Amino acid sequence: MNLFEEYTWRGIVHTATEETEETLTDGKVNAYIGFDPTAKSLHIGSLLPMMNLARLQRFGHTPIAIVGGGTGLIGDPSGKTAERQILSKEKIEENLIGIRAQLSHLLDFDAKFNPALMINNADWLTTISITDFLRDIGKYFTVNFLLAKETIKRRLDQQDGISFTEFSYLLLQAFDYLMLYDKYNCTLQMGGSDQWGNITSGIDLIRKLRQGKAHGLVFPLVTTSTGTKFGKTEAGTIWLDPQMTSPFRFYQFWLNTDDRDVINYLKYFTWLNQDRIDELEASLEENPGQRAAHKTLAEEVTKMVHGETELSKAENATKILFGSEIVDVTVENLFEIFTDVPSTSVSKETLLGDGVELTELLQSAGITGSKGEAKRLIKAGGIYINNRRINEVDRKLSKDDWIEGKVVIIRRGRKNYHLINIED
Repeated sequence: MNLFEEYTWRGIVHTATEETEETLTDGKVNAYIGFDPTAKSLHIGSLLPMMNLARLQRFGHTPIAIVGGGTGLIGDPSGKTAERQILSKEKIEENLIGIRAQLSHLLDFDAKFNPALMINNADWLTTISITDFLRDIGKYFTVNFLLAKETIKRRLDQQDGISFTEFSYLLLQAFDYLMLYDKYNCTLQMGGSDQWGNITSGIDLIRKLRQGKAHGLVFPLVTTSTGTKFGKTEAGTIWLDPQMTSPFRFYQFWLNTDDRDVINYLKYFTWLNQDRIDELEASLEENPGQRAAHKTLAEEVTKMVHGETELSKAENATKILFGSEIVDVTVENLFEIFTDVPSTSVSKETLLGDGVELTELLQSAGITGSKGEAKRLIKAGGIYINNRRINEVDRKLSKDDWIEGKVVIIRRGRKNYHLINIED
């Protein structure tokens, strides 16, 4: 199977220029994708482009990751309904450091024959003069041509319109492609389907100025089966940086994938081959309750982005969430696992000495409506302390139950958790 066939069965090819398939089949190609440095971390919306560059490298081609230190100062209007916030040069430089580290999880920058390249387009965009750019590049783009682009037309329909800054973005990206063609013999640009107009403009510029042949391939914009934007949750964006989105939250995002999306996501975001994904699809149809496809997706992507150790921690945290005994986990992790769980604060003095009656605490915390109800639940085996079932009606909550002296986890039934925060 060649790279184009690999892309095709994974559902990655949305549109491609003529001869792209032959180009990827007949020889080695230098290809690039651009990444926007508007934050110190990429988010999972960038994961598909990253995977596609990594697949390209595994097939022997050379991947080029362009980080927009230059275009980031302008902002791409594609897919946006309002002007982007313009970042300082210093902030963009800071963001580039984090992005390089994340790209290195998937791209091999030290490969012997086809090492990946990371290039900052500020190298040429911030050094060319405005008069040279308008004279040498701008004259090849008519205003009529730009106004016909869907991205620009959509923004013109908005109340605030589009600034000349963002209006000129397409020219900058076309110039990127020309520079990469000249400097690195790059003949293929890839990106999301919203980049098609930008990509073809670069192809046209190369043809006009260099009489050269360049190609473009775009993949579908990933959305959920409900039509919402991929990677957006009620809690916000899912980032690749573990300081911005913890590995546990990252793992949970993939684990909670809708059944209708999980097979596509396995194709997009994992290295699993077609036979293995077909097996998981069959399992989903025959035994949906086992959620084998979801677990595999969460495992594969978390391991790829965060490594084996963080995957193990995320899996352990998930087991705790579903009732496993609370061991080998920090209080910090517990607060994250139970971030949306109701809590009650109790002073240390209350729990010192003989402690406090569990039935009294269950009532005062609102876990049960009365002491009588608390006793009945305990007798029935429906109350747990730190995920250990309690059978003694006269049980007291004491210092021995504290986790790192800060918290106790109470569970009623299978899923109803309550945190007891211990305060000085």
